[in-house]
Amino acid sequence: MKLGVRYETAYRYAAPVSFTTHEIRLFPRVDVFTRMHRMKFETNAGANVRFGRDVFDNCVAACSFAAPATELRFQLELDLELVKKNPFDFLLTNDALSLPFSYPPELHPVLAPFQETDAGRSLEIPRWERPQPGAPRPTVATLVELNERVHECVGYERREEGPARPPEETLRVGRGACRDVALLLAAILRRCGLAARLTSGYLREAESDSRRAEGSLHAWTEVYLPGAGWVGMDPTNGVFANHNFIAAAVGLTPGDVTPIDGSFFPRQESGARMTSRLELVSL
Repeated sequence: MKLGVRYETAYRYAAPVSFTTHEIRLFPRVDVFTRMHRMKFETNAGANVRFGRDVFDNCVAACSFAAPATELRFQLELDLELVKKNPFDFLLTNDALSLPFSYPPELHPVLAPFQETDAGRSLEIPRWERPQPGAPRPTVATLVELNERVHECVGYERREEGPARPPEETLRVGRGACRDVALLLAAILRRCGLAARLTSGYLREAESDSRRAEGSLHAWTEVYLPGAGWVGMDPTNGVFANHNFIAAAVGLTPGDVTPIDGSFFPRQESGARMTSRLELVSL
């Protein structure tokens, strides 16, 4: 299936301001399921745009602006081809069939950063118990159940600006934007001894089981399972990630996957007024 992504964001200011270098992470991580046929990226006239790869191998555009302005805009057009993907089409290694399990020693140096947890309060999900060494549980079924329980206990809240909430706060208030819920799930997975990372990108809302993106950018979680690799889990919608999930950036923290990262100066009392538009159209 062919898909067009049309994205535009603009920030407007009461008086001219200067800008730090802005890092843009909106470009799909292409693979056998996501192929890019055309890309057009634009920002303010006269900007210097340099493309590169960050430590997570995300494609990042570093945009530098020489002159102050009252508006900062970013426009992106993508023509993609998506290949149908069954999110459960994998075979786990024998050692990973039940939770809890330990990763092979050769993976420890690579996965250790994705397993780090903080010393915060326990994250207890209603009607879900963490697997214990004396009572192993099937890995896939347990993770499917966890994804569904998080979806059920945290209501969706659209919030386009601001950092992700701490996982404890998301649980306490019982609602959150997709980035809040993705961070919560990552924290739970890490406390179960699993490697988890955050993902941001686009969600094609063509099916009834994936509706909580509302025409905006989306965030979800990936867990590393031996034999399967990185497997996408979307707690915002309670589903595993198939071909409709188009990843643009992965990382350890919300800051690693922020679609647009930068600031302006000097500060203004009225701040910036942001408008954003995302369209996913069949081609």
